[in-house]
Amino acid sequence: MLKNKSNLIKTVLVLIVLIVLNWIGTKVYKRFDLTQDQRYTLSKSALAIVKDVKSPLIVDVFLEGEFPSEFRRLRNETEQLLEEFSLNNPHIKFNFINPLEDEKSRDNNIEQLMQRGLEPLQLSVNISGKTSQELIFPWALASYNDQTVKIPLIKNKIGATQQEVVTISIQHLEYAFAEGFQKLVTPKSKKIAILKGNGQLEDRYLADFLQTEKEHYFIAPFTLDSVATNAEATLKKLNDFDLIISAKPTEAFTEEEKLVLDQFTMNGGNSLWLTESILMDKDSLYNDEGRGIALINDLNLNDFFFKYGVRINPVIVNDMYSAPITIAMGEGSNAQFQPLKWPYSPLAAGNPEHPITSNLNLVKFDFASQLDTLKSSTTKTILLQSSKLTKLEGVPKEITLQIVTQDPDPSTYTKGPQNLAVLLEGQFTSVYKDRIKPFNSALNKDLSPDTKMIIIADGDVIKNDVVKNQPQELGFDRWTGQSFGNKEFLLNAVNYLLSDGNLLNVRTKDINIAFLDAQKIEDRKTQWQLISIGLPLLILALFGLVFNYVRRRKYA
Repeated sequence: MLKNKSNLIKTVLVLIVLIVLNWIGTKVYKRFDLTQDQRYTLSKSALAIVKDVKSPLIVDVFLEGEFPSEFRRLRNETEQLLEEFSLNNPHIKFNFINPLEDEKSRDNNIEQLMQRGLEPLQLSVNISGKTSQELIFPWALASYNDQTVKIPLIKNKIGATQQEVVTISIQHLEYAFAEGFQKLVTPKSKKIAILKGNGQLEDRYLADFLQTEKEHYFIAPFTLDSVATNAEATLKKLNDFDLIISAKPTEAFTEEEKLVLDQFTMNGGNSLWLTESILMDKDSLYNDEGRGIALINDLNLNDFFFKYGVRINPVIVNDMYSAPITIAMGEGSNAQFQPLKWPYSPLAAGNPEHPITSNLNLVKFDFASQLDTLKSSTTKTILLQSSKLTKLEGVPKEITLQIVTQDPDPSTYTKGPQNLAVLLEGQFTSVYKDRIKPFNSALNKDLSPDTKMIIIADGDVIKNDVVKNQPQELGFDRWTGQSFGNKEFLLNAVNYLLSDGNLLNVRTKDINIAFLDAQKIEDRKTQWQLISIGLPLLILALFGLVFNYVRRRKYA
């Protein structure tokens, strides 16, 4: 009797404990990220972007359907990431939609998505040696307070395999969503001045870059023409901006203009210079002779950059690892456009240790000059470099399209990697310290607070193509279908210069993605089929034999 009573008490206690634990489980929820790279833990910067979301933020993801295993992984990683955002802020809701599921509305859905700028991706699916083509939309649309932004889920890289593209895309997912959410929830506050008046690129050649940046910052043109009549008033107006961008100036700056720009830096302003010391444009080669002359482009800025710690050398970087040029080969109606190797378009690799250029696609240059870093009060970081196989060509020099028909001699490419983009940080010393100034101002300073400047040795890095008066996407080559990293590099550079650390901190997150080897799977398919099907049957047969043997011994 006592024993039964004791068992009853133990049973009741166990039931009470289970009930209490279940009740606690309904009130307390905790997820544990046991992955080595913490891929399912949102960075503090991403959480800071969405913490102020106070009304529904709806995300529609179109990555749904029957995909190869790599893209199923991308779809699942996207869902995991959005679940983390939703758990940290319940106002974030998401849906997965298959726009191609209904055959009746398929074509209409494709047309509507493409009109919104969501370009489809065509996949090559290889199953048992048979290749087929599948169409997917690797995009998401995020909506918040009557505003909608598109979020790309695929990040392309030149020469990457399908698995490599998915790996890079998964690494980029948190940044892509954080950037999209920031556009929706963070009000604009920083101001960017686009310098005009010294032969800089026209707005149509900056259209794609400016259109993208307008979603984050206030942007306005700024001319230095008024410096000649009222330099101090011009400086005061310029100091209202947080960043100036000078995109491929071709006309020399006066001393008064240089002092205004120098004092903008001395007062804590940031700068992005896309300049070059060579006057040469690829379009000038498309003539009957197929040739042009590269000349020195003296902008009167040598002492300006020299004082800050950079020298722009008037040479052309000739690189064996370069982007192609598309030329019409043949005569008349038989002419065909062919992409041919062009050594004056270096493909620059980014510094993997810096957030501006980590995980960055190759950046395309055209007739780039070469940068040297010098001793100064600033800290220098090389952001972009050419390949090791380079040589430097002085100017003036005749450039001819005939070079594409000649095989380059690798033994002449011995100059090593060349600096093409440099970041300067810290306290800048005025160019006009201990010098006679072109005008006097109460705003003049000899030493700046901590500030930043990026110098790029080619203005064409920011230039988008214009086709039939329509600006094209920056970094996209319509002839080869390749996308270069120009746009992403410049957007990251602006984020960094304006201390927009949230996005850059998200960008540096590194995730290791493991995939099955498709070739090994195909080669060992029969072996694994035998193991997965035959081994269980063999184990079952052995169990039957042993069971029957034991049974006979026991009951015979």
